[in-house]
Amino acid sequence: MKAHRLALATAALALGAALAPVAASAQDLHPSRRPSPLGLARTTIGDAYVKVHYSRPYKRDRDNIFGTKESGALVPYGEVWRTGANEATELTTTRDLMFGDKKLAAGTYSVFTTPGPEEWTLHFNSKLGLSGTGYFYPETMKFEPVELGPTEVLAVKAKPATLDEKDEVDQFTISFAEGNAGHALVLRWIRTEVKFPFSVAE
Repeated sequence: MKAHRLALATAALALGAALAPVAASAQDLHPSRRPSPLGLARTTIGDAYVKVHYSRPYKRDRDNIFGTKESGALVPYGEVWRTGANEATELTTTRDLMFGDKKLAAGTYSVFTTPGPEEWTLHFNSKLGLSGTGYFYPETMKFEPVELGPTEVLAVKAKPATLDEKDEVDQFTISFAEGNAGHALVLRWIRTEVKFPFSVAE
């Protein structure tokens, strides 16, 4: 009996040792240890609650973030960007919102942007659970892009601004701002800032 128990204990220890690297690897996937950690922006406007879940990449010595494809920019002009890293950015609002004269119905949406030197486009899409602009399948390690056009519900435009060098933002940030002109969804990274004004629909 003692020999049997000893054999079981030895086998359990061996199994634990074998699984330790797997467990450590799985722990490394925890959001808090990602190279681009999760971020949350949220605001309350009257009885409206709006929040954005996204991932926050760092500059990491990359000097060409937004620019032309020919220049090798990380985020090329004219191409749809996941607006962060990892999974697609998602916005949830409990009330209808107005971006100019365009209404975004209450609900949850994937959020994408198309950067440009003179104009950015903010896209809201009804397709959820995306890995960026498509689906990533861990079992095959393959990424399959998705045609986002058919499920786009709203697109709005805004002009980018250039931040002063002292205000450079090393880690991509989404936030909500309130000023004399009302509320805005604000994107900032390195020296680029884009504000998309909005209000709560009446």
